[in-house]
Amino acid sequence: MFILFFAVHWYASLFSQTFFMHRYASHKAFTMNRFWERVFYFLSFITQGSSYMSPRAYAILHRMHHAYTDTKKDPHSPLFFSNIFSMMWSTRKIFSGIYKYKIKPEKRFEKDVPDWPGFDRWAETKYSKIAWAAVYAAIYILFAPSPWFYLLLPLEILTGPVQGAIINWYAHKYGYKNFKLNNTSTNLIPVDFLMLGEAYHNDHHKNPSGINFGVKWYEIDPVYYAILLFNKLGIIKLSSKAVVF
Repeated sequence: MFILFFAVHWYASLFSQTFFMHRYASHKAFTMNRFWERVFYFLSFITQGSSYMSPRAYAILHRMHHAYTDTKKDPHSPLFFSNIFSMMWSTRKIFSGIYKYKIKPEKRFEKDVPDWPGFDRWAETKYSKIAWAAVYAAIYILFAPSPWFYLLLPLEILTGPVQGAIINWYAHKYGYKNFKLNNTSTNLIPVDFLMLGEAYHNDHHKNPSGINFGVKWYEIDPVYYAILLFNKLGIIKLSSKAVVF
């Protein structure tokens, strides 16, 4: 039962990242009105907790990655780091610089990014992250069936960075390619049951604004079907540039 809690947190956090921050905030594969934007903004904070990242800063950072993939201007290309930890630390510093307006991005990267400054003034603080970490720790203390489960607690606290590291490092080093591109992006695994379609990174770099990250019949992207459902319900509206396979 406790593993179920971990799994729910993992996938809920990942869904917020891939649906709201990645496909919506970064690539505008679909649109939504202000009400729903704020709803998903808040849900991102709830589901990501101590891993929460400002959608504005996330979108700018990710757009930089696509514009400068595997060049020295790429904020997280494995080509320029000796290990995964130094890459993620550098990425965090660049993200923080963007969020705090200490790094001035190109105007094109700031266009139409979702922003809720009043909300992020609390959500992005170290106090918020510490509070979330304390909540996770309390849950483990109260409900973990064995002390061995405490080994999962660091992963619980760092869910977002771990998910990001998997794609930003390993999906540029290992895997297979459906498309020959001018970068190192790969599809990490043929059946992506752990990353909700994010592991189809080569497909995504081919069509960044596509709502379906899978191309082959076996590359099932569950978030794609959620997007189609939300579009049918009127929660979102598909962009004219969205690629549907």
